[in-house]
Amino acid sequence: MSSNFGEVTVSGYLHVNSESKEPYAPEVLEQLQADAELIIARYPQKRSALLPLLHLVQSVDGYVAGRGIEFCARTLDLTDAEVSGVATFYTQYKRHPNGEYTVGVCTNTLCAIMGGDEIWDTVSSHLGIGHDETTEDGKVTLERVECNAACDYAPVVMGNWEFFDNMTPESTVELVDDLREGKTVTPSRGPNAVCTFKQISRVLAGFPDGLADEGVGAGPASLRGVELAKREGWTAPGDHEAAADEDADTHAEDPGVEGQARGRYSSQDRPAEAADTEESK
Repeated sequence: MSSNFGEVTVSGYLHVNSESKEPYAPEVLEQLQADAELIIARYPQKRSALLPLLHLVQSVDGYVAGRGIEFCARTLDLTDAEVSGVATFYTQYKRHPNGEYTVGVCTNTLCAIMGGDEIWDTVSSHLGIGHDETTEDGKVTLERVECNAACDYAPVVMGNWEFFDNMTPESTVELVDDLREGKTVTPSRGPNAVCTFKQISRVLAGFPDGLADEGVGAGPASLRGVELAKREGWTAPGDHEAAADEDADTHAEDPGVEGQARGRYSSQDRPAEAADTEESK
C-alpha cells in the first residue's frame, strides 16, 4: 500500500501526511462555506448538519482531513474532539486518503456462503491489498463489508455504494481492473456509470447529481414478493371496511392533533407512564 494513503501500525494508530492540516486555498474555502450554509439551512439546530458536512469536506479532500475536522468544528460551533468522535465512528468517513473508487465485498452470512469469502480472497490477492487499503495508483480502496443490504442478489459487491449483483471472483477482478484502467463501469442497478468517491461524497452531503432516475431501480428478484402477492391476491390482515370502521371509532373517541394519527402520541408529548398499562403490570 502506498504511504500516500496512510500508515497503520500494529496498534492501529493511523499516521496521515502533513497536508492533512494545511489550510484550504481561499477559493476552496469560499465554496465550502457557501455549500455549508445551504446544508445548515436544512436543520433547526446547526450542529445537526455535522454528518452531511463531513461528507462535504470528504468530497473536497477525498477523506476527512485534519483541516476538514477543523472546518466542521468552527462552522458548527463544536470542538475538534466532538467532530473527530463522529468521523471515526462511521465507516463511510475515511480518516486517511481514500482511493478514487471504494470496492466493498460483502462477506456477511448469505453472501459469504454464496461465494463472498472466495471473492474477497481472490480480489485481495489480485490487488495485493487488504481491508481499507488502497492500491499504489490510488484508484481502488478495498473493503470487507458486513452487509450491502442486497441479499436477494448475493454475493454482492459495491463500487462507491453502487450495486454489482450475483458476482463471482472473476467478475470482481474484471470490475477492479476496469476501474483502475479508467473504463466506464455500469452497475447492475442505479446510474449508468459509477461516480468517483469524491463525487458520491458530494451527493451524500445532499447535493443531487441528477442521476437518481438513471438505470434500473428495483430488480426482478426484489420485486418477486410483490408480484407473487398480486398474483395470489394476498393482502395485509383485516379488510378495508373493518379498518375504516375502527378508524372512525377512534376519531370519535379521540380528537387527536391535526396532522397526527388519532389515538397516538407523538415522540414529544407521549406520557412517560404510557407504556405501563394494567395488562403489563
